[in-house]
Amino acid sequence: MGHVLGAERPALSDTAGPQRTLLAGVDPRSRILAAIAFSIVIVALEDMSLLCIGLAAAMALMLAARLPVAATLKRMAAMDSFIVFLIAMLPFTVPGEPIFTLFGFAASWEGLWQAVAIALKANAVILALMALVGSMEPVTLGHALSRLKMPEGLVHLLMFTVRYIDVLHQEYQRLRLAMKARGFQPATNHHTLRSLGYLLGMMLVRAIERSERVLAAMKCRGFTGRIPLLDELAFSGRDLLFAAGFTAFLGALVALQLSL
Repeated sequence: MGHVLGAERPALSDTAGPQRTLLAGVDPRSRILAAIAFSIVIVALEDMSLLCIGLAAAMALMLAARLPVAATLKRMAAMDSFIVFLIAMLPFTVPGEPIFTLFGFAASWEGLWQAVAIALKANAVILALMALVGSMEPVTLGHALSRLKMPEGLVHLLMFTVRYIDVLHQEYQRLRLAMKARGFQPATNHHTLRSLGYLLGMMLVRAIERSERVLAAMKCRGFTGRIPLLDELAFSGRDLLFAAGFTAFLGALVALQLSL
């Protein structure tokens, strides 16, 4: 099971920067808790200026994690594409002072501000998660979640999924290469749909066969349903400083929101 416990794996996000960053020395448990607390506070904020401050803080975390700016913004744009329709519809569905009329539907200032607030919250939260959690190695994240007393089944599922998703992708590439070698050309017809169905079916069959071989190999090595965690995580003075600074920042945002 060494490939599961100690193998060097890429970060959860391929936008992760170099290994040594300002956040690299912070205990992964502190980073997970900070990401959760940041998300809760940002979602609870309503003032637009405070949301802008939260987005700026998330950008600062991005720089501290040394995430490539262009690649990170590309990922953010992909996330925004899922909520763009919601944001576009809010000005026309929230009653209030009208701005303009489009095809007989009036857009309101209140709906527009709600749409902007949702966009700021979503981008700030996702960017902070990418910086604090996405820049970790999957094994490190699994160990941290286990130390935080998360269910073992969930931790095991995360670690095995990250480990074998690349294996399944390689299997998919081999099947596609075999189809191309036989002259397969995708098109909009019944043959293409049937061929893609066969491809998905073979992927499922080979995934089951691979999982059975992996389970048998793990049992031969003494696997009893639990994965021993070899890393010992310990809080340090740097973690205390990080936690204090992060708590003070979030507390200030909450205090300012309550005072408005």
